[in-house]
Amino acid sequence: MAKGWNTIPPLPWGEGRGEGEGDALTMEPENWTVKILIPFKRVPDPDTRIRVKPDGSALDLDGVKFSVNPFDAIALEEALRIEEKIGETEILVVSIGGGECVEPLRVGLAMGADRALLVRTDIEFDPLAIAKILVSVYRREQPDFVLMGKQAIDDDSNQVGQMLAALLGIGQATFVSKLELLENNTKARCGRETDAGIETVAVKLPAIITTDLRLNEPRYVSLPGIMKARKKPIEEISLADLGVNVISRTQVLKLEPPPKRKAGVRVKTVEELVDKLKNEAKVI
Repeated sequence: MAKGWNTIPPLPWGEGRGEGEGDALTMEPENWTVKILIPFKRVPDPDTRIRVKPDGSALDLDGVKFSVNPFDAIALEEALRIEEKIGETEILVVSIGGGECVEPLRVGLAMGADRALLVRTDIEFDPLAIAKILVSVYRREQPDFVLMGKQAIDDDSNQVGQMLAALLGIGQATFVSKLELLENNTKARCGRETDAGIETVAVKLPAIITTDLRLNEPRYVSLPGIMKARKKPIEEISLADLGVNVISRTQVLKLEPPPKRKAGVRVKTVEELVDKLKNEAKVI
């Protein structure tokens, strides 16, 4: 967040100012780069079939394809569209994890992110611990706002964005399906997805904004973009570098696959359908 001011020399007395105002300095804002921080998580690909280990202790990840969390990709796409609209913008994608997180960061760079940061750790943390790590990243990078997926599709917690805003003591707008920067990029007008429809809110920046599915459709990564991304550096830091010492306060005790659905049946008449809904399904 590189913000500055231009000093305008004082006008001579009598040129557009009242008496005694000749010594005053008029300040006007200088153009600055808008900096956007985007958490980027590696998750199982949405089209991959997920299996639970027989003992229910964890997921069986053998042969599972991984990709960028779809909601995070939507956040990056929106940041790129903001950059195309307003110009000077710095986009930083950040992942928390091991060396396997490098590939998703390369995807982010290939899409158009300017920088990539990996907070290296081999520990899997719960949402509160992740939020605390992101607090330190935020204070290190000082972005104008954080744009992130509303949830990750692997755990569906939908907690990190809200926790991050609370820990930082700044505003938040969640489940956003429309985003517009206002007042020289100091406010954001957000259309939020709610059960009752779209709720429009304005939030002062800096803030945490979480993206919903209908905000946009991420662009495809081009081959030239992939090749260029492989040459871009990825900065790596440790939790110690951030001065963070966190622990998870929650633990997954057991995983169970959802029950198998019964095969559907065809009915010949409306009367037969009503009978089955009333006497078998017992929903009417």
